[in-house]
Amino acid sequence: MLAYLLPIAIGMTLITYLLAKPYWRARQRALIKRKPFKKSWRQILQRRMPYFRQMPADLQLQLKQHIQVFLTEKQFVGCNGVVINDEIRVTIAAQACLLLLNRDTDYYPKLQTILVYPSAFIKSQQKQNADGVNYAEKVTLAGESWEFGKVILSWQDTVVGADIPDDGHNVVIHEFAHQLDQENGAANGAPILVNGQSYQEWSSVFNEQFQHLRAQAQRGEPSLFDYYGATEPAEFFAVASEVFFEKASSFYQQYPKLYQQLKQFYQVDPVHWH
Repeated sequence: MLAYLLPIAIGMTLITYLLAKPYWRARQRALIKRKPFKKSWRQILQRRMPYFRQMPADLQLQLKQHIQVFLTEKQFVGCNGVVINDEIRVTIAAQACLLLLNRDTDYYPKLQTILVYPSAFIKSQQKQNADGVNYAEKVTLAGESWEFGKVILSWQDTVVGADIPDDGHNVVIHEFAHQLDQENGAANGAPILVNGQSYQEWSSVFNEQFQHLRAQAQRGEPSLFDYYGATEPAEFFAVASEVFFEKASSFYQQYPKLYQQLKQFYQVDPVHWH
């Protein structure tokens, strides 16, 4: 009888745990958000995020609360001699949480660890030539987002991206846009949209601008977007996200339909921050 009841008891316990877990997590996060934001962290924010002071007060508060949760739940690991400290943790968390403002969020649920290198790192990638022959190629990267578990960042590029808030280049925004894109599978430029947002309209607007950027890249024409965004739709979404937060006015003026899509997705309007 005991042998029969034991699996049932274990199953019931597991079901109870799974049902209670979201409520427990929400309660823990609420408690974390109520804690005072450390003065030293606020100083890092003011020093490392120049446009933090231009953000509305309610978004400043929200960002600080998100940072507190993010730093509690995510692990940072230094690589090649990097020693993780609050300067690194807060600088990265602040930029990552910028993408979560005003949105229902589970704080990048697949992400567990942020690996931080001192500068750009080298990775070997498999390529295929025109004859179908596979070969290994070494590439230098400032960041990388894995579908499960990890984001890799260059600290040097992270600092530059944060210090220059209006050049349209920010490696943390780029890689964490990929994380949002990867919440429903491999990154493809079609993240989980907010309620009421049309996937058909998103696809139409993004594809039109993606093709436009590809044509600009082929002709060597100047563009608001980095040509790297022309490599594939996933990269275009990440590059467009960088420009959305860092060059909002130019973005809105030149590509109003695309800007509106990202404004609805991110639930903020950075035009008014600058």
